[in-house]
Formats: sequence, C-alpha cells, structure tokens
Amino acid sequence: MTKSQIVAHLAEKVGIPKKTAAAVLVELVTVATKEAKSSGQFVVPGLGKALKANRKARTGRNPQTGEAIKIPAKTVVKFRLAKAFKDAVVPPKKK
Repeated sequence: MTKSQIVAHLAEKVGIPKKTAAAVLVELVTVATKEAKSSGQFVVPGLGKALKANRKARTGRNPQTGEAIKIPAKTVVKFRLAKAFKDAVVPPKKK
C-alpha cells in the first residue's frame, strides 16, 4: 500500500477527513523518530518495537578481491515485530 492508500483506508474506517488521517500518520512518524532517538525505543502496540542498537566494529571481506577490511562501529535502527502480529501474518507451525 502507498501512503495515500493508507491515508484513504484510515479515513474511511475511522470516519475522519483524509487530511486529518494524513496528519495523524505524519505525527506518528515524528513521535516515533523523536522517541527512538532520545530513549532508544518506540513501541507501536500490536505491531512492534523500533530499537536503536549499537553495532561493534568488525572485520569483513571485500567480495571482489577477498581482502580483509575494517568495518567501523555504528548505530542502527532495528524493528522487532510483536508476537501477535507475527502469528497473525505467519501462523506458527504445529508440532
């Protein structure tokens, strides 16, 4: 779905104007960005959690030449899906 399709769907389901639905979506992204940046995590109930994580420096290989290279440490954003969401999309296997 595109952003405009999501906005149209939200507006129809909730019964609000598309402009308001778009503003809510933009504000959600803004709050998520600010919270993940400051506290290191942002939870969207029922969907998942965005986490700020530190990656250690490591040694890698240039696939073309095979030479060893140093990959510096950096901060990345990871998104962990909520168990309920994951199970709804891909049901767990029966044992």
